[in-house]
Amino acid sequence: MSSVNATLTRQMLEWIAMRPRTYAEVMQVWRTSCPRMSIWEDACAAGLIEYEAGTGKVTLSCGGRAFLMNP
Repeated sequence: MSSVNATLTRQMLEWIAMRPRTYAEVMQVWRTSCPRMSIWEDACAAGLIEYEAGTGKVTLSCGGRAFLMNP
């Protein structure tokens, strides 16, 4: 993960950590069409977030909380 993507990933995770978000909220704020800035996709692939398909709720996984604990 590039340093820019790591910084943006941290910002997205901090934003999600404030309160559970809906998938729609996350997509509205964090979706990008640039293949080099795939923050949501990278966070999903790295297991940093959890998505409940039935409720649409997005929260941090244990890995996401650990990511935020490391400066």
